[in-house]
Amino acid sequence: MPYTFNTPEDQHAMLDAIGAASIDDLFAPIPDSLRLERPLDIPAAMGELELTQHMQALAAKNEHAGQKTCFLGGGSYDHFVPAVVDAIASRGEFYTSYTPYQPEVSQGNLQVTFEYQTLICQLTGMDVSNASLYDGGSAAVEAVLLCMSVTKRSKVVTTASVHPEYRQIIETYFTHLDAELITVGSPAGIVSIEELEEAVDDDTACVLLQQPNFFGCVEDAERISGIAHEHGALFVVSCDPISLGQLKRPGDLGADVVVAEGQSLGSPMQFGGPYLGIMACREKFVRRMPGRIAGQTTDRRGKRCWVLTLQTREQHIRREKATSNICTNQGLFALRAAIYLSALGPQGLREASELCLQKSRYAIEQLVADERFELAFQQPTFKEFVIRDTKGKVADVLAECSESGILAGIPLSTWYPNLSDCFLVAVTEKRTKHEIDQLADSLTRASVDDSVVSV
Repeated sequence: MPYTFNTPEDQHAMLDAIGAASIDDLFAPIPDSLRLERPLDIPAAMGELELTQHMQALAAKNEHAGQKTCFLGGGSYDHFVPAVVDAIASRGEFYTSYTPYQPEVSQGNLQVTFEYQTLICQLTGMDVSNASLYDGGSAAVEAVLLCMSVTKRSKVVTTASVHPEYRQIIETYFTHLDAELITVGSPAGIVSIEELEEAVDDDTACVLLQQPNFFGCVEDAERISGIAHEHGALFVVSCDPISLGQLKRPGDLGADVVVAEGQSLGSPMQFGGPYLGIMACREKFVRRMPGRIAGQTTDRRGKRCWVLTLQTREQHIRREKATSNICTNQGLFALRAAIYLSALGPQGLREASELCLQKSRYAIEQLVADERFELAFQQPTFKEFVIRDTKGKVADVLAECSESGILAGIPLSTWYPNLSDCFLVAVTEKRTKHEIDQLADSLTRASVDDSVVSV
């Protein structure tokens, strides 16, 4: 039973037990100059009713994607989530279960993990998948570390069109490693092939590409794969899972490792997380893959069953030889992804991705009809694209759209100072023709209002 010290007698007993004469003795090592010589400025306690009202008032200040028309992207998307995903994922036996460290974890959870891995392999064209990593960024850095371990090389080449936060995570990991990250420019919205060919050499561990990239543009992945493999480097692709309903699977383009942000597979935006890190690779690299892996086998009665396999990793046996410090997973979101992919099936995924493609093309046509706005990159895109405000007042335009109930896009100046006049727009299958027309109208009104103010 835990002890509580609610009375003076209890406090004296505690002090006697630790050998202190008074409470002040406990704080004696803290210099007077560092002590707060007044009571903490904390409001008086509230009753349950008042506290509930207060918390509701604070929560009401947040605005989620369901309250406004959302064209935000950059790794977090407002895709449709079928009701079956919530219905199954919210069952107690799934919702309350934790990371399966122990081999005796329930057969139901192991089967779900195995089926998730199978679906991810089918989706990406790879041989094996784990289940899973924290998010797309952690998956990207784990893929890079895997490649460095396999090749015994320490140079990594990526592109400016890879998610800037993914690159920041890699740079953070490399701070205390003997490793080098080279970022090749993407001046036209896709990587410069000439610059990439100069950067990749026989010291390169891997080339990391995003497909479609952060700007929404489709890269020449097959050619880039050839450049990497020509020098004995591995090829890592960070993909949008929904795009695989239209684009070739990374495995069919020569990828050695595939990673992805799995939020779009059945999870809401949730103000930025928690999300799902997807990772799959060629079978020959499976022993260097971090995270949980479930396998299918038979029990002593010959019946099909599931087990955690390759457990010489992380917090399991021989953990001193672990390939990664990843020691948990996003099992609940992997479950949601498995339900989502099972519910849609190949045809449903194709239809969802085709709607993204068609609606984004319509959106481009409507937005560039206003001479103030233009498409920043003349490249094939999937569901995202970059719009340039020729007057360079992106923040004002986006703020005005937000006031009218539309989250029009993400300003790129945070990561790309040279694109301070641009913003990223994402169009998912949820967006209707009416909503896209409203976006165009809202941008046009903002353009007109700005002209009036400028005069």
